[in-house]
Amino acid sequence: MSNTSHFQVQIYYEDTDHSGFVYHPNYFKYFERAREHVIGRERMLEFWHEQGVGFVVYKLDAQFNEGCVFGDLLDIRSTYEMEGDYRINWHHEVWRPESKKAAVKATVQLVCINHDHQLVPIPRDVVR
Repeated sequence: MSNTSHFQVQIYYEDTDHSGFVYHPNYFKYFERAREHVIGRERMLEFWHEQGVGFVVYKLDAQFNEGCVFGDLLDIRSTYEMEGDYRINWHHEVWRPESKKAAVKATVQLVCINHDHQLVPIPRDVVR
């Protein structure tokens, strides 16, 4: 398991639904941003354009414990672990300010595909 990475997300009004809480699919966007932050934008471009490798979500499991609201500054805490040659598991937790437990927990399993959409091994140097 990797060290924990932190990524902050400011919640804007547009992130919420009619109930005033963050609309649940938005958490998946925040997780994607947190992963890109860890791997690096330039590195991801290099994988796609130079190595012909892209990441896709294979499986996602999420647990929603507490709603986040407009004005929150969230701490997205992420770790990852390789699962064989073809899968990488990302564990994400969403923490609200002053909270005693994670508002949302998720495990996102990624695989890699090439330009022909065929499954390929995940590059060993995915995260430096």
